[in-house]
Amino acid sequence: MERRVAITGTRSIGDAPDDRLAAAFDAYLRPFADSAAHFYVGGASGVDTAALQWLATNTEAALTVVVPCRIVDQPTGSANVIEALRDEGRLADVVEMGATLLGKAAYHARNRWMVDHAGIVIGFPRGDESTGGGTWYTLNYAAEQAKVRLVVPL
Repeated sequence: MERRVAITGTRSIGDAPDDRLAAAFDAYLRPFADSAAHFYVGGASGVDTAALQWLATNTEAALTVVVPCRIVDQPTGSANVIEALRDEGRLADVVEMGATLLGKAAYHARNRWMVDHAGIVIGFPRGDESTGGGTWYTLNYAAEQAKVRLVVPL
């Protein structure tokens, strides 16, 4: 049975996995990342791109990137990572939702799509992030859908 996991997290940590973030991914993503796992990751900077890079390097799990518009509309660093992994054949899929305007509504629609396709949501909010941020929006939506949630404050 395929385990489907959505990842959500703060954008305020930069794109490259540092030692502390890599340790968090090793502790909280690896247990879900066997060959029967499928991860859904947003295409934003921060946790999205860092988790995508870590998962691609450290696991054999299937990876799907979900973006609210198109890949070219993502931050340059994130778009480059997505394209490189796509070229390497490391991505199972890229979902471009085609929103015409990037903003809160487009990101929320993307996050709901990921939650709707997952059985568990792992969230990495910034420790001082308000509950009004996108990470908490996604975790709260997952709770409304009776999905399992794992919250790992950074």
